[in-house]
Amino acid sequence: MYQTAKFKKKLIATVIASTAVTGFSGFAVAQDESVEEVMVTGIRASLERSMDTKRNSAGVVDAISSEDIGKFPDTNLAESLQRITGVSISRSNGEGSQITVRGFGADNNMVTLNGRTMPAASTSNGGGGDSRAFDFANLASEGISGVEVYKTGKANITTGGIGATVNVKTAKPLDNPGLVASAGVKAVMDTTNRAGDDVTPEASGLFSWANDDSTFGVAVSASHQQRDSGTVGATVNDWGIYTWDSVNAPQRTWNNANAEVINAPDEGQLYSRFYDLRYEFIDTQRTRDNAQLTLQFAPTEDFTATVDYTFAENEIKSQLGQAGNWMQQQGNFQAVEFDNQEIATMIYAKEAYGNAIDEGFEQQWREQTNTLDSLGVNLSYQVTDALSFDLDVHDSEMHSRGTGPHGTGSIRMALAAPVVVEREWFFGGEFPTYLNVYDDSRRQRPQSAIDQQAWTPNGQVDPSDLSSTMLNLDQADQLSSVTQIKLDGRYELDNGHFDFGIESREMESNTRRYASGNISLGNWDGNYPGEFGNLIRPFDLQGEFDDFSPKAGGYGFIANAAELYEAAMTIPRYSSILPAKMNQSAHNIVVEDMQSAYFQVGLEGNVGNMPFSVLTGLRYETTDVDSSSLSSAYFYRWESDNDVSINVDTSKPQTLASAKASYDNLLPSFDLTLNVTDDVVSRFSFSKTIARAGLGSLGVSASNFGSGGGPTYLGAIPTASASNPGLLPLESTNFDLSVEWYYDEGSYASIGVFEKNVKNFIGSEQVNRSLLGIRNSTNGPRVEAAAAQLKAAGIAVSDVSLFSQTAYNEFVVLPGGGLNAAWVAEFGNTAYTGTPEQDQFILAQPGWDIYDNASDPLAVFRTNTPNNGREAKIHGIELAVQHFFGDTGFGVQANYTLVRGDVGFDNLGSPTESQFALVGLSDTANLSGIYENDRFQARIAYNWRGEYLNETSRGGFSNPRYIEDYSQIDLNLSYSVTDALTVSLEGINITGEDSRSHGRNYAMMWDMYDLGARYQIGARYTF
Repeated sequence: MYQTAKFKKKLIATVIASTAVTGFSGFAVAQDESVEEVMVTGIRASLERSMDTKRNSAGVVDAISSEDIGKFPDTNLAESLQRITGVSISRSNGEGSQITVRGFGADNNMVTLNGRTMPAASTSNGGGGDSRAFDFANLASEGISGVEVYKTGKANITTGGIGATVNVKTAKPLDNPGLVASAGVKAVMDTTNRAGDDVTPEASGLFSWANDDSTFGVAVSASHQQRDSGTVGATVNDWGIYTWDSVNAPQRTWNNANAEVINAPDEGQLYSRFYDLRYEFIDTQRTRDNAQLTLQFAPTEDFTATVDYTFAENEIKSQLGQAGNWMQQQGNFQAVEFDNQEIATMIYAKEAYGNAIDEGFEQQWREQTNTLDSLGVNLSYQVTDALSFDLDVHDSEMHSRGTGPHGTGSIRMALAAPVVVEREWFFGGEFPTYLNVYDDSRRQRPQSAIDQQAWTPNGQVDPSDLSSTMLNLDQADQLSSVTQIKLDGRYELDNGHFDFGIESREMESNTRRYASGNISLGNWDGNYPGEFGNLIRPFDLQGEFDDFSPKAGGYGFIANAAELYEAAMTIPRYSSILPAKMNQSAHNIVVEDMQSAYFQVGLEGNVGNMPFSVLTGLRYETTDVDSSSLSSAYFYRWESDNDVSINVDTSKPQTLASAKASYDNLLPSFDLTLNVTDDVVSRFSFSKTIARAGLGSLGVSASNFGSGGGPTYLGAIPTASASNPGLLPLESTNFDLSVEWYYDEGSYASIGVFEKNVKNFIGSEQVNRSLLGIRNSTNGPRVEAAAAQLKAAGIAVSDVSLFSQTAYNEFVVLPGGGLNAAWVAEFGNTAYTGTPEQDQFILAQPGWDIYDNASDPLAVFRTNTPNNGREAKIHGIELAVQHFFGDTGFGVQANYTLVRGDVGFDNLGSPTESQFALVGLSDTANLSGIYENDRFQARIAYNWRGEYLNETSRGGFSNPRYIEDYSQIDLNLSYSVTDALTVSLEGINITGEDSRSHGRNYAMMWDMYDLGARYQIGARYTF
């Protein structure tokens, strides 16, 4: 599939070259008189051009224009787009990444570059690879001349956006006669930086030239940016939702009738408990390079040829470290307190341990590279005064892949220090905390004599206490390509025009994922303390929080996971398992072949003294989908008490599955614009638009296997995801009504209402089903026998005891009679009696894992499967005002969007059933104050987005994830030292606002990140 994409690009390049050499030879060069054009620049000029675009368009269109050649209002395109009414953004590492328009997220918005559909590919941390969403962080803004946001559908616009179609426009040399050039440098200072450079560079340049006759032009732009940043935050792995019942029930969070329960829930009431609490830090280095070359040739007034090539590459490296504290449950429970909410939420818990248990200090190294290549040609020909044609051909490719050491996207080295003897958690407020009691003398002694000699308790938690546990390697690779050919025509009428066209577009997404699974090094109990020496350093993780206060006495460590992996490869005891092999866990290919034709008619006239215009059209489109997946075999592995994994089985061959589907759509559109007065414009629009299902939903195989967090015998529910290649696209019937008042030069006010009736929403259903013949080693005859033995001996059946008894039967009791020699040496000729020492011994033995066999039952997964058939209605109001106070230089720009939907998430709904709900719906507001004179420009912008539902089935209990309301203040100052030289200062999130998300209620925090400001000092010279 990769070779096919390259062949297409070579073919298009040949067509372009042939056209350039032979196709222009019959045209005579026009000799026109040179006309000097004065370009008005600056903030006000930019806003006035954007206002003119809005005023003169059919339907509802908003725009952003560059303030000057090479000077877009913001460094990041998404951060400019958020100031458009109805547009909100999501952020990654504090930077605008993807957009939501009128409640529809990035996958349901179409992004085009100069009218061309752009491919999307996104992998991260060794996963992902199913995205249709375009990431604006990949594009620098210096080469952008403008952005148009089409909120209403039109027959001549490529399909794919229900929320909006966003068209990014780049500079063209014939649009800027003569020689125009600019160069800029910036010093980027991110206050969150911890590990990189405090000041990083950004450089950009743009050169545009057209000859005196404007018959030939060339434009080149390039930019380079480095940014070093950091974040620190708190996360929870999952929130379990249960029904309150007898304290001694086996599926209870604990089996300890002596635990103190404060404010116990009512019998039958839902309650929630956290699985863990982690503090984490992430240090990120990002390098972004963009370049574009544009050639234009216009031998006559009637013909223009444009050839352009766009390149964008974003390299991201990050280092993550955690301090993780898992709840052990069972008899360890000492006390618990619940709040008074409808779902009683655990806000305090305390555990104590006979032998010290671990605090996890996982380290990760992540690397990925996103590369965009786009090559295209456009031929525009005015055949007669009335008839014109426009032919556009392009081939674009987006490649997102892990580019880390040893062919990885992510290296995760789990570290543990089993030195915690008591632990408390405090939830319920904005920021959860924990408090541990440490005693390194109570940890289990290392297995080997060498490591026993190297380890001596010293009353401190330091690198000598840390051992490896599990190693994971992951890689994901998504290559997406779009080949598109469009032929558009227009015939001018006496009072309007007739447009028509055809389009052929092929989109292909090729995703591969690889994983090593858990590679057991020091095993879960951390057998080899101090094995990595000074590669691990103490790190004051708690002290990194600026806006929150963790409990005193916690520990943190920092290490490069890639270096730890390389060090582990030199340790003899790991020679048989390292280097680790990554097995292919998924290979999904989705090909969409789209053919379409359209026509639209534009008419103008008058109703009395009121001019009006009508644009109505119809688009017909067919889509053929070819989906195939290469599926691996899997096996069940029970590694310890509640540590269960489902891994790729390389001893069995992969299987290929494929499916085909097709559908067609008839998409009408109608726009009516009525100029009530010279200053008042009213609009009504009707259209049907579509957005295709996510690529991850169109595959054929099952994926995302999860064990449910323990043995199924004790109620754990394994989970999985399945795909559905027959999914239909979302289809929206849209209505818009708006009034705009252009009451002064550069000033206007507008109000608009909209409604979107959407069918074929992608919902999901959870079906209990077996998959790929996977068998379950945590249930069946072996486990049932172990449970019976425990009950007969009067030992509580818990995750720990059930695993230990099963492992005892499997590995201690020898087939010919007698017991394992190591067991006898440690405990004598005794049976398993459930002591902590016996549990620790069994856990520490390498290879004493419970694998599935033929006697085990087929694993039954709660399988999340996408489906169509959901319908929903979204409606809202958009208010906007832009006002300049005469010639004072002061101005203000403000907007507010209210969005509502008729399907929300039921927070009291069953945790065993997935729900359909509208995600991304939130109110947004923006307020900008502006000042400029001949030399000085200033803008301060306040951006706010209300709380919104981001996920509907997070974790193993069908939990929602709500992103809490977020506001940010940005500042931009610039001063023209001379007519050519301008210096600037930009501040992003200058008040250092933080982000937070939660589950079914506020106390169920999912994550919280302590963010900071970013500043840029720059200079730009225009030639």
